[in-house]
Amino acid sequence: MQILPGGGATFLLLLGLLLGAFAVRSALRLRRVLWLVRRGEHTEGRCTKRRTVDRGPGTDRRYATEYVFGFRTGDGRDVEFTDTAPGPFGFEVGAPVRVSYDPVAPDKRATVAGPGAWGPVLLPAAFATGLGVFALGLLYGFVAVRGWV
Repeated sequence: MQILPGGGATFLLLLGLLLGAFAVRSALRLRRVLWLVRRGEHTEGRCTKRRTVDRGPGTDRRYATEYVFGFRTGDGRDVEFTDTAPGPFGFEVGAPVRVSYDPVAPDKRATVAGPGAWGPVLLPAAFATGLGVFALGLLYGFVAVRGWV
């Protein structure tokens, strides 16, 4: 009994498109972080909080550590934000960090990526590359199963 019309070929197509969408999302995140590092405003900030977040039951690592960073913009606004994977060892509360932010929307677009904290660059790069290659392989499998190559 076939659940999907087209059987295995349709499964390869759908899974390839899904993983491709995640790869594109990671690539867009990487692009935004790199733009902030190269062209954004830079200032000194601090790690303001280190909290444990419950991801819910059924996950390998149920609890994750989340870092909150704070900084003051050039016009005097205080901004707090979270950033993904700040580094292999994290930050202590109060530790100084280099913040790169978009002056148009500092509360929505800010990162600690840069010297001493390349995690926000490496994580999306790894996801975009790994998922992209796997998605292309699945889509090639779909094309091969359909007999188009």
